[in-house]
Amino acid sequence: MIPAVVAKNLCHTYGEGTRALDGVDITVRGGEFVSLLASNGSGKTTLLKLMSGLLKLQDGSLEINGEDVRRLKQEKLYRTVGVTFQNPDDQLFGSTVGEDVAFGPRNMGLAEDEVQKRVLRSLSIVGAEGLAGRAIHHLSYGQKKRVALAGAMAMEPSMLLLDEPTAGLDPAGEASIMRLLGEINRKRGVTVVLATHSIDMLPLFADKIYVLKSGRVIKHGDPEAVFTSHELLEDAGLRLPYVSSLIHKMK
Repeated sequence: MIPAVVAKNLCHTYGEGTRALDGVDITVRGGEFVSLLASNGSGKTTLLKLMSGLLKLQDGSLEINGEDVRRLKQEKLYRTVGVTFQNPDDQLFGSTVGEDVAFGPRNMGLAEDEVQKRVLRSLSIVGAEGLAGRAIHHLSYGQKKRVALAGAMAMEPSMLLLDEPTAGLDPAGEASIMRLLGEINRKRGVTVVLATHSIDMLPLFADKIYVLKSGRVIKHGDPEAVFTSHELLEDAGLRLPYVSSLIHKMK
């Protein structure tokens, strides 16, 4: 099976001289739940932007479902990859929830009945079916997160790229969003690539974790392999999940 993502020796430098990525290699297989784990400023958001086509590739190679991202038509990429940003207010602009979620399918040129089917289906998937007529500015922050995810799911992507999807949520909200993403991944077969520095829920959901520091991958593997490297995590400005930390202290 062709991997969903293959990145080799990715490098990216911003105009002011910041080296955001420095030789990153990553492979994501179809159907995997993969986390890019890093403290702020370590390159995880830049990596997502390259994978979603929001930034142009400078150096290295990047393939999405076996196709070179430099030759992949934007329309096809947007249908393949769904994206949610850290702040949902950067993504939501419709007057109502239903109008916002309908934006992507309408721009695909779908018939209006199919657009509405996708709106209702995607809102149902994220548990927000009762919000279709609600004004965006009347939503709570957690509801905005779900609506942004519904907008991505309305495009019926095979892969979701999520930048800090639990940022700004309380523990209950964080757990709820992570369970939702786990269901989308396992029940619907959607590949999930999640950039975060929030650690505690990852052992329950992630198949594979890449730890980044200063634009480089310094460790990758399954949660057990990563979270037994407590000194490496500390060096990357991260900590162990609370459960792992407790077990480590009891040894």
